Amino acid sequence: MLTVPLDHHGRTPGSLKLQVAVADNANAPKGVLLFLTGGPGQPGVPAITRLAGQRLPEIAANYRFAMIDQRGTGDFGAINCPQLQAQMGSSDIATPTRGAVRECAGILGNTAGLYGTDQTVADFDLFRQALGAKKITVDGVSYGSFTAARYAIAYPRNTQAIVLDSVVPHHITPTDSLYLAGLRGQARVLRDACTAAPACGFDPADDLAQVVRGRSVADGVRIFDMIVSYEFEDPTYRQPNLPGLPPGVGDLIGSLHAARTGKPAQLDALLTAFASGGDPVNRFSSGLHAATLCADMRFPWGSSATPEWIRPFLLTLTEKSLKRGDVWPYTPAVAVNQGFIQSCLPWPAERAVPNPADPLPNVPTLMVNGDHDLSTPLEWAEKEIPLAPHGKFVIVKGASHSIQNRERGHAGRDAVINFLNG
Repeated sequence: MLTVPLDHHGRTPGSLKLQVAVADNANAPKGVLLFLTGGPGQPGVPAITRLAGQRLPEIAANYRFAMIDQRGTGDFGAINCPQLQAQMGSSDIATPTRGAVRECAGILGNTAGLYGTDQTVADFDLFRQALGAKKITVDGVSYGSFTAARYAIAYPRNTQAIVLDSVVPHHITPTDSLYLAGLRGQARVLRDACTAAPACGFDPADDLAQVVRGRSVADGVRIFDMIVSYEFEDPTYRQPNLPGLPPGVGDLIGSLHAARTGKPAQLDALLTAFASGGDPVNRFSSGLHAATLCADMRFPWGSSATPEWIRPFLLTLTEKSLKRGDVWPYTPAVAVNQGFIQSCLPWPAERAVPNPADPLPNVPTLMVNGDHDLSTPLEWAEKEIPLAPHGKFVIVKGASHSIQNRERGHAGRDAVINFLNG
């Protein structure tokens, strides 16, 4: 266990104990590699054996793997907000009720503002010190890429190299909280999936747009959420049979086409099968997810410091200003009703955390992203790469989210292995 201050800025007394795990090769030739998981909400410790032993053994031979349960996560410190956990689970997109959000904020009380990324990266540096490492390599996936970049910016002299996998831009803008890149990215990805033999012969993006406009806003959000969840099972988006589902219920693209022609049964079955909520809190804390995002992000109403009473008005103005091309194949209403926005709209006002726009430090940096990733779309990585003065960008064709954890082939992992061991 690593003991850290509850508040690294010293305004609130107290401490936290965070579970950590470290490989036993203390004299690894290339030093410590701090591998950072995502969410925010995922613990790190449960993944170390699989990552070091099964997914990345070539790297584990040269580096001392280290992982940490981010504050607010894991077996010994997960923030448990029952309603939010039941409604959202590990989803970014599912829309929580106002009551669930307010319950969670009440559980955290005056500590709600102490789970931002500024506090988390300070925890990471205490971990580095505890390991006796002058410098570390930081390797992060999804939200872990965000914390890896923020760590490198906060502690450039302590950073040896950076790997960003499934990239989240380290400088946040209101368009990121509206998830506009994710909304628009679905058209690109589904169209690309349709070019694989045998080609579809129709436009799946147009099918999606028509289906969304024929249903309620709530259904539009559910479809957006389901498609992002579906990528974890099938990055081709076209497999008719998926493990755990009735035969023929897969094929996301086919289900959208059928729904457009008046046959919604398959799409409705997918919406049921991939419904969000109910994840075990020690494997993903939706309470930590909300607390971190609401502290970190920038919204149509500004930062977390903006008074609650004016937020709905500013959000409505933003919805009215969104153009078709900003959100297509979805609608402005879907953009403002998804989970990033609705988790934080009723979250109590609190001190805003920094949102640095600085470039990454001038150290070797690798970014890898699947071109079929809809959780952290390729467009986010393209936004980040100009901020890496010593960076390399590898696009993994046909891969979805989390290359090092889930890539079915080896091209992306080979890029990481060659970069880190080279």
